[in-house]
Amino acid sequence: MKMTHTIGGIAATLLIILGLVFVFFYTQEMRKQNMSPENVLSYEDCVDAGYPVSEMQPPRCTTPDGRTYAKEIAPDITYVNADADMITVELPFPGAVTGTEFAIVGKARGQWFSEGVFPITILDSEGQLMAKVTARAESDWMTTEFVPFRAYVMISGAYAGNATLILEKDNPSGLEENAASMSFPFAISF
Repeated sequence: MKMTHTIGGIAATLLIILGLVFVFFYTQEMRKQNMSPENVLSYEDCVDAGYPVSEMQPPRCTTPDGRTYAKEIAPDITYVNADADMITVELPFPGAVTGTEFAIVGKARGQWFSEGVFPITILDSEGQLMAKVTARAESDWMTTEFVPFRAYVMISGAYAGNATLILEKDNPSGLEENAASMSFPFAISF
């Protein structure tokens, strides 16, 4: 009798598992069928509908009617003793491709500046210094509010490849506790 209960329990468990698997795959298939091209409104919808995805970066999914959706990739920004509420960069954006001459545009809190400026460093893919420029405040920097800034970069030589942009809080004291930075990758092309 005990053996019958054990076999019956195992059989019931297997039937429940099979039922759940069937429901899962059935709902997935129904979702795909309801995902006709006109119902696709995002990269995720496109992928869920089973449409082709390219291998380029960022990945792109294309619907049969020709619409393309790119996968949104979170910016790869590194902050040290800082955050987006201290400094933001509008151009170039993380992952952007620039020429050998470009502008850096953004905004930083007034305390990021000293005498209306702060340093910016560009490193190549090996971590070697390519350029060091000065960002200049475009309005009164003696505030705790955001102040727009701009800097111009000219990379000498014929470099094309990955690079890192580092924006440092001006720190005339030289004290470690007053240091802060923001950095992100981008690429340079001729």
